[in-house]
Amino acid sequence: MLHTTDTKSRLQVIQGAITVFRRFAFHEATFDLVATAAQVTVQEVTARFPSWDDLLIATIDYWNGQRMRLILPVAERSGAAAFLRGIVQANIDDPALMRLLSATVNVAATPEHPMASFLQEEYHRFHLMVAQQLAADIRAGREPSTMEPARGAEQLIALYEGLQLQSMVRPTMNLLEAYDRAVTRMRAGWNREYVAPVWDLSAH
Repeated sequence: MLHTTDTKSRLQVIQGAITVFRRFAFHEATFDLVATAAQVTVQEVTARFPSWDDLLIATIDYWNGQRMRLILPVAERSGAAAFLRGIVQANIDDPALMRLLSATVNVAATPEHPMASFLQEEYHRFHLMVAQQLAADIRAGREPSTMEPARGAEQLIALYEGLQLQSMVRPTMNLLEAYDRAVTRMRAGWNREYVAPVWDLSAH
């Protein structure tokens, strides 16, 4: 019973953190705000998450896991491009998680930061998942064999993340339409044999 109660208390704090990140910018979030949102004391928060990094990692892990649980079946049913489209739609419906993940990019790129390895591992895992799904798409005939899954994953994720970042600073942008248009053109390119680029700026 104690274990169940403690798990419930941890979840209560995590849900409080999610509420805070929905309302406030990343750099404005504090233990005090989380405690208020979770309806517990700051001491109860820090008893379960001694450092801010501990709380942030647990929050990202839970929040992203909840989202992925709903979207992953799309990958198996319709492929990688549709899976990422599902994430785009989820971010449109509730943009707070993407704002949080985007805010942690600077942390992930800081080698000495305690959270860097966790965030980088999560990113590598995401790339691998998309690459594996693209390989499955090739086997299923959804994508052409001329597309190398690892490279395709780089391109698909770059497209998704780039458009997502644009939409954050261009709020009137139709993100889903932009994704559909860009993915359609990219997938058309996958049907052609790869040709190494030659950059001749003097050519007309």
